[in-house]
Amino acid sequence: MNHIFDPLNIFVLAIAIIVFWRLTSVLGRRTGSERPPLDPFSARDKLEKKLADGTLPERPGRRPADSAPSGVPGSAAPATPIWEGFASKGSAVAKGLERIAAADRQFLPSAFLEGAKTAYEMIVTAFASGDKQTLKPLLSRDVYDSFTRAIDQRRQAAEVLETNFVGISKAQIGAADLIGGKRANITVRFTSDQISSRRNKSGDIIDGDPKKIREISDVWTFERDVSSRDPNWTLIATGNPA
Repeated sequence: MNHIFDPLNIFVLAIAIIVFWRLTSVLGRRTGSERPPLDPFSARDKLEKKLADGTLPERPGRRPADSAPSGVPGSAAPATPIWEGFASKGSAVAKGLERIAAADRQFLPSAFLEGAKTAYEMIVTAFASGDKQTLKPLLSRDVYDSFTRAIDQRRQAAEVLETNFVGISKAQIGAADLIGGKRANITVRFTSDQISSRRNKSGDIIDGDPKKIREISDVWTFERDVSSRDPNWTLIATGNPA
C-alpha cells in the first residue's frame, strides 16, 4: 500500500496528468478554422454548378451532355443559340436547326459543315475517277444509281474525266428541317474552285480546260436519321443554284 504513495510514482502520475491535459486542450478544442468533414458529394455538386454556369470550357466540337442550344425546349440555354452565325433569327433555317438540335443533342452546325465539305470533295474526286466503292456509303440509293450510270456511260464511250480539286471557298446552309420527327435534312450551297476537263478516247479535250481554274456552284442536300447511332450523313439530292 505504501508503494502507491511513493514520491516517484506521484511524480510520474503528475506528469501524465499534465501531458493529458495539454493534449486535450490543443486537440479537443475547436477554433473555427478547422476543415469541415469530407463530403463525397461536394466535388460533384461544384462541378455540376460550374457546368450549369458555363464556367468550365466545353470540348471543341461537342456540347456537354446536360446542355442544349438556346431555343430547344426543356434545356438550359448556352451563351449563343444553335443557329447563330449560320442563319438569321426567326428564319426557316434557324427554326429547322433548332428542331434538329432538339432531336440530336450532339448536333452542331459547325461540325456538320466541316463534315459536309469533306464529303463534297471526296464525292467530286471519286466521281471523276470512277471510284464507286468510295461513293457508295456517302450517297443515297437514288443518287448512287445516278452517279454510277454516268460513270458507266463515260467508260463505255472511253472518255476520261480529269478533275483537280483546288478548294472550297464557301459552304453555306440554305435549308434545314426535321422531317417525320427523326430525319434531319440540311441543304448546303457549295462554291468551289476546280480544274476539270474531259477527254475522248483519242485524248482530245472535248470539255473543260486542264489549265484553267473554274468556280463551280452546287446545291447538295444531306440527310441523317437522328434516331440511329450512325453519325454519318448521306447525300440525297444534288442540283445547281437557282
